[in-house]
Amino acid sequence: MSNPINVPLTSDEIEMLVDALEADLEGYLESAKEARGNGNRDDVKTFTEAATRIQTLMARLQDMVEE
Repeated sequence: MSNPINVPLTSDEIEMLVDALEADLEGYLESAKEARGNGNRDDVKTFTEAATRIQTLMARLQDMVEE
């Protein structure tokens, strides 16, 4: 695991990051869907893992804004 880095951000900046991650997430989910339709299991796995990591990060950031 990577070492944590402290980056002071405003709640508005965190919300902007969450919005950007949501758009990125949609792209990965769509790519996984297309790969599934093409029968490319390796790509499905890669895109699904990326989507899961993005969702986890989004949840952490959203928790910071809700505090």
